Amino acid sequence: MHRVIRRIGDTSARRPWLTIGLWTLLAVLVIGLAGTAGGTFADDLVAPGSQSERAMELLEERFPQAAGGSAKAVFAAPEGERLDRYRPAIQAALARIADAEDVAAVADPFATGTVSRDGRIGYAEVTFDRPSAGLGPEPVKAITGALEPVRAAGAVAEVGGDAAFVNAETETSGTEVAGLLAALVVLLVVFGTVVAALVPIAIAMVTVATGLSGIALLAHVMDVTSAATSVGMLIGLGVGIDYALFIVARYRQNRTAGQDNRTALSNAMASAGSAVLFAGGAVVVAMSALLLTGLGLLASIGLGAALVVLFAVATALTLLPALLSLLGDRIDAGRVVRRRSPAKRTEDGAWWRLAHRVSGRPWPYLLGATALLLTLAAPALWMQTGYPDAGDDRTSTTHRRAYDLLAEGFGPGHNAPLLLVADLRRPGVTAQTIPDLTERLAADPGIAAVGSPRTSPQGDAVVVPAIPTSAPADAETSRTLERVRDLAPANVAVSGMTAMTDDLTRQLDKTLPIFIAAVLAASFLLLMVLFRAVVVPLKAAVMNLLSIGAAYGVVVAVFQWGWCADLFGLDGTYAIASPLPTIFFAVLFGLSMDYEMFLLSSIRESYDATGDSTESVARGLAGTGRVITSAALIMTVVFLGFVAHPSPLVKMLGLGLSTAILLDATVVRMLLVPATMALLGKANWWLPRWLDRRLPRLTDPATKPFPDTPAPPPVPAAR
Repeated sequence: MHRVIRRIGDTSARRPWLTIGLWTLLAVLVIGLAGTAGGTFADDLVAPGSQSERAMELLEERFPQAAGGSAKAVFAAPEGERLDRYRPAIQAALARIADAEDVAAVADPFATGTVSRDGRIGYAEVTFDRPSAGLGPEPVKAITGALEPVRAAGAVAEVGGDAAFVNAETETSGTEVAGLLAALVVLLVVFGTVVAALVPIAIAMVTVATGLSGIALLAHVMDVTSAATSVGMLIGLGVGIDYALFIVARYRQNRTAGQDNRTALSNAMASAGSAVLFAGGAVVVAMSALLLTGLGLLASIGLGAALVVLFAVATALTLLPALLSLLGDRIDAGRVVRRRSPAKRTEDGAWWRLAHRVSGRPWPYLLGATALLLTLAAPALWMQTGYPDAGDDRTSTTHRRAYDLLAEGFGPGHNAPLLLVADLRRPGVTAQTIPDLTERLAADPGIAAVGSPRTSPQGDAVVVPAIPTSAPADAETSRTLERVRDLAPANVAVSGMTAMTDDLTRQLDKTLPIFIAAVLAASFLLLMVLFRAVVVPLKAAVMNLLSIGAAYGVVVAVFQWGWCADLFGLDGTYAIASPLPTIFFAVLFGLSMDYEMFLLSSIRESYDATGDSTESVARGLAGTGRVITSAALIMTVVFLGFVAHPSPLVKMLGLGLSTAILLDATVVRMLLVPATMALLGKANWWLPRWLDRRLPRLTDPATKPFPDTPAPPPVPAAR
């Protein structure tokens, strides 16, 4: 594999302009196709096999008029006034809505009685000719524009409901630029020159541009959630910079050691380039494992992120060597930090001293680091998950303002409507007993109102709407949903956005242990093959669980308990978005493998040369500590940039990822891993002979993975 990567890098370096030209052509093609043939993002919130899925399938088959998406045009008169004063303007707006594309029907609030008791707030139900998930943002924007006559008359007009929330456009906040600037500062400190610092940034920009365009093309062939772009950008910026950092750092080290530019680049590709390939493969495997959940929402995030990582690996292995060959000695141009000699950096540096301190007295570091991670992880035991609703969004959005107006005028349950769908071809409730069902439904303490039943044109399906007393994300709404499903006959299924997201959360809670086990098993096998050991992969799995658990705990403390809420610009407390624990695990486990592979590769190389377990751990930490922590710091500042995003969901994602990466690269990789390996000694590399004979060899033992110093001299005896 090392020879293959070396050959790819050499080919790109020998024909740099051809390589750059091909990448330019590919980028133009992918970005152009994304602009013309890219699909519309849609959230697939269906939990396979759930009641809500069966109900929606029945509606689409027999009652398509009731299967269409819906939104609410919400109106509010100023305090002390009644809405009927603005009736002419509202009716003018309703006429414009009725003419909008994809609108099947719109109801007059004054005719249907959807006006609050005090007469100040009202809403018009807007029905579309397609399900909410497939609408896209344009129909919602059209309705928003159609409400202008009401606003001009002096009343408030907002657009809410499921279709508005699901198809809301993702706002950008410039946090990505802030993250890039912070990463550039770190790179300037690491490399000391402007040109060397700009190269990883350029590679990351190409990765993100092509990767996100690839996600848009993926949306043409399958349902892709808009969250896939946020996750893809986070990962693309992080791994794009990190992978280029690893290779550029190794290339410059080779040059400093006296190798000519061509040889230095070739050797860097064979060593660091191969490590990038394996590290990227680990991330791709972890993200692709989201397919195991069986949920379209997570599958699209996993495939989208895996696609971005593939672009990151491809740019690092082809475009980067082409750029480095063209730059030559100019890679050191624009020096801003004085460069120290390699010997000074390692044998007399802070990492060298820390390495010997940890390996010399491992127990205090092991116990202290473990106690810290367990303390941070403790709040995760009280994690409460739920799917975010419009009430969790920013007050600057129209669907959030509509949500608040509906809750004020009609109660919080108006934002969480349920839909009971009866299949009259099956035994159970009949057309004659539907009134009995509605009476039992109305008697439930969690139901505020039951709407009039609607029968399909063929008379074989009936739809009964119901309004709970509590908000969509309220735990009481989930309990109400359970009671409604218990009292409903066998041929009645409950759907609606609230029921769908509740089913999705339950499905995620069930599949998370299976998903974690699958990722752990895959990573164990990969590390066992790479390092030909059993204990090292087991230790890596435990360490990763500790860092991820700590990230879970921090997110729970901040968002669910409200600790430091003002610091992060939060308006209140939030349930943890149900897809995030699974996404966190996939992303963080994959990214942590980057640092694990680079650190263990250096430790194993030293161990093979010396046979000294304690010294090899110290040399491995001293040799890679600076690069690993620099890479982690870059990824951390990129992720922290998203904490400033106005969306609480994006904040949650950014804080969780940045916390885990920071802990993983410092507490885990720099303290826990060296301490445990120093204690275990030669047992780290134990592998049964029968297994050694059967495992394939993916690497060339003669090739150094990512050493920061020359191979250490042999040591007579292991300590």
